[in-house]
Amino acid sequence: MSRSAQDLFGVLRGMQIVAEACGREHLALTKHLWSNSNVRELLSDNVSQTQHKCRKVAEQPGEELKRIQLMVNETSERSYVVAKGLCHLIETKFTHQMDSTRTAPREQGGASMGPNPTAVPTAVAQHFNGDFDTSNLDISSITLLEFEEILSKRNKNRNVSLRTPVTPAKNSEQAVPQSNTPSSASCSTSSSYVVREDPKPPPSPPPTNEGIIAKDTEYVNNVLRFVASSSSGTSSEGASGTGAGTAPIDVPELSKVAKQRKVPSSRIGRMASFGGLFAGLGLGTINELTKGALGLGGSTNMREALLSPANAERIVDTLCKVRGAALKIGQILSIQDSNVVSPQLAKAFERVRQAADYMPDWQVERVMTTQLGPNWRQLLTKFEDRPFAAASIGQVHRATLKSGMQVAIKIQYPGVAQSIESDIDNLVGMLKVWDVFPQGFFIDNVVRVAKRELQWEVDYAREAEYTERFREMVTNYPEYYVPKVIRELTTSSVLTTELVPGVPLDKCFDLSYEHRLHIGASVLKLCLRELFEIECMQTDPNWSNFLYDAPSRRLMLIDFGSTRFYKHDFIRNYRKVIISAAENNRDGVLEMSREMGFLTGYETKQMEEAHVDAVMILGEIFRYDGDFDFGKQNTTERLAALVPTMVAHRLCPPPEEIYSIHRKLSGIFLLCARLNVRMNCQPFYRDIVLGKFKD
Repeated sequence: MSRSAQDLFGVLRGMQIVAEACGREHLALTKHLWSNSNVRELLSDNVSQTQHKCRKVAEQPGEELKRIQLMVNETSERSYVVAKGLCHLIETKFTHQMDSTRTAPREQGGASMGPNPTAVPTAVAQHFNGDFDTSNLDISSITLLEFEEILSKRNKNRNVSLRTPVTPAKNSEQAVPQSNTPSSASCSTSSSYVVREDPKPPPSPPPTNEGIIAKDTEYVNNVLRFVASSSSGTSSEGASGTGAGTAPIDVPELSKVAKQRKVPSSRIGRMASFGGLFAGLGLGTINELTKGALGLGGSTNMREALLSPANAERIVDTLCKVRGAALKIGQILSIQDSNVVSPQLAKAFERVRQAADYMPDWQVERVMTTQLGPNWRQLLTKFEDRPFAAASIGQVHRATLKSGMQVAIKIQYPGVAQSIESDIDNLVGMLKVWDVFPQGFFIDNVVRVAKRELQWEVDYAREAEYTERFREMVTNYPEYYVPKVIRELTTSSVLTTELVPGVPLDKCFDLSYEHRLHIGASVLKLCLRELFEIECMQTDPNWSNFLYDAPSRRLMLIDFGSTRFYKHDFIRNYRKVIISAAENNRDGVLEMSREMGFLTGYETKQMEEAHVDAVMILGEIFRYDGDFDFGKQNTTERLAALVPTMVAHRLCPPPEEIYSIHRKLSGIFLLCARLNVRMNCQPFYRDIVLGKFKD
């Protein structure tokens, strides 16, 4: 054999060895992914559920037939609703086009209206026949005769004057009522109108008296408000939402990116959503890696490819669709440090926190009918079908009681309570496969605590009880207000409370410094009072759970689903840690940390130092003698520098109470930083931490 042939044979043999090694490596990687994947567990669960269903059908065929019949009825009902909606849409568009066709000649000029004196009343009768919403009437789109015709129809027993004595004539046509009274400006149902032409044009343009124009404008606006109130007042007393002397309350608006979308309530439907997300993330990652390898702008790093903008959009879309526990986990992870959760994933979860989709009307109707009965609307004088807020567990609608009280009705998404465990397992299992969390994050412990807290949040009866208890506990503090609970309209899935004024705290960053300082001090004092005075805390750090009413300078406290009490012994030990940090006692911090279970006593010196440093950094606000500048502090950066060490060397998870407390504290600290305030926190420390705690 020649030398060249031997070399070629050696090259081929080397390629064969490399290919075999790559094959073994890929096979080992596939086995590893499969062993850690929740797809395997998902398939086995599906097989077992299918077997269980088959056995159930064989044992109870009648029950299963009834279930199938109910599903068919539900499908037919939804199809009917969709068909009616399409018919209504087509009818509305057709009516709008017809109205535009009718009003087009009038908008081209007044000359075409002159020769036909009966055209105006006919158009009015066609365009404004029946009940219509006069509160949305645009006076610029109708003529004076049309407006007089509206008034004569809506106010049969009153005389309404449309013209002031000083109003100059602006048209060549004038409507003169045939009446025996001297006044020609009165309007009633018995009046008839004759259109006469002025043969002589006005000798000069009308005077441009700004005072007269302003008076005319104010007069017309008052008439419009009168018409709107008279038409809405005919339905029932208090239907306008103001009640007996109650001023209307402004509420926050739903995010513009939120859309109406059905919540998948069945376990299979929710599982399918997560399966689609898992597959989409895989395809998106492969696409990014391929583009990176070809130099087309992708990424060659697996982690960066997984968290690409397209995949982040998939995560946001799926979580906003399924809502519930998975969305709640996303909101919790959105406030974590970038050393714990990647910035790309945190950004995606931040978008999830800002907006969630809301239920379609038919699904709202079904939940309310199931919870409050088929006649639930008769308990109200007004119910707004579009919610003004939508979150992870439910959405909130504005309504008015028979008494005139304005209320907020929180409606829970169907299927959320029953799917908490499966939703969290699906989401966290997917993130585990893609190796999103570091080893020392103890995600299993976080998940266990999250499941328990979410079970609390979906129990609206429990939330109603804690709302009432919290209302009693803060009665002595005028800077806080907790709304009343309407027990008659509250169940385990529907919670009705008094509607309170105010805007979410994340909308207060542009207020004056005086207001921002008052908000920051009130929130921080509330947090300390919750811990060391009443030992009961509302642990959800979402800024939308606090509303600020600027006129009364009060914080409106809402959403008590995640409220919990703490054991007195735990609070006493945690208070000792805070006092040691405030007194710059590092040995005291270390000793109490071991006693409480933060440390086992077998950690490395590096881990102990990092833990004590983190506690001392958090205690700075109580050690600093003067105004602590939250806006310019570098606390977050210094804590972030310690996170990798603590994650790598931590031997045990912290006490389970710490997850909720530190989640709330981190949200409050970040809020004060965003408010950009300077506060002397030592008076709060002396008055509450040292003075209010009772041992």
